[in-house]
Amino acid sequence: MSEQNLTDFLILRSLDEPITEEDLQAAGDKSGEVLEELRSEGVGIRWVESEVLTNEDGMVTGTFCRYQAEDEDAVREHADRAGLPATRIDQRGQPLEGE
Repeated sequence: MSEQNLTDFLILRSLDEPITEEDLQAAGDKSGEVLEELRSEGVGIRWVESEVLTNEDGMVTGTFCRYQAEDEDAVREHADRAGLPATRIDQRGQPLEGE
């Protein structure tokens, strides 16, 4: 599947309990492994970027991730296999202009 056929998705991953940066790194490693698996199976999906949400103690409480994928099912399959929450998945709209 070409990147031209991929749709931008934004994923909110809210965590039930805060985790450490080390835990987040391990989750990121697992996510990368699953992305490679899915692509080897012919699924069109790729990670673009993530923003990390933290609390006042610096613990990770969730992430906002941007993926490009052939459809929402691919994003959900990635989350399921990687053991990651997918609290909300939406198609990305046009960015706002301004300050």
